[in-house]
Amino acid sequence: MSTDSLALPRNNAGEEISALAENPLKHDLQDSDRDLLKTAVRKVGIHVTIGSAVGLALGAFLAFRIRRTRMHRFNAFRAHEKPTRVKFADKFADGREAIPDVTQHVKPTTPGNIAAYTLCGFGGLFLGGGTGLLTGSGSARRTFTNAPESRQRIENAIRRVGTDVLWQ
Repeated sequence: MSTDSLALPRNNAGEEISALAENPLKHDLQDSDRDLLKTAVRKVGIHVTIGSAVGLALGAFLAFRIRRTRMHRFNAFRAHEKPTRVKFADKFADGREAIPDVTQHVKPTTPGNIAAYTLCGFGGLFLGGGTGLLTGSGSARRTFTNAPESRQRIENAIRRVGTDVLWQ
């Protein structure tokens, strides 16, 4: 599994845009355009980082709640009076059969707790990182809509970079 599938450690989210911002003379960008691009990339990174951290925390909290609920249910199951024999009509001589004790099979275990924390943590990380990417993209888009002339120059430069990449 690649680390690019996780939003938090992804460090190449804006490499092309950052490279475009680093070389403004080649693509007819002004210094204000370069600053605008860096601001947009920084906003997306901040949103993804915060979203991933919040998602991871919520995943851990959910796993804690699941673990506590499992423990409460197990304790209620263990404390509840359970039948020990079942009576059948004509099956046995005395008509009763013993019921095995399943308490050890439904007891919460350490591997189950590890699985709950891991799965809920990764789920929260993916969900929070994806949400952060969406909100960061929206925030970056608003950065560009505030400066329409810079936006036009940046769009033209990105098209030229895309054309250059296709020709190589």
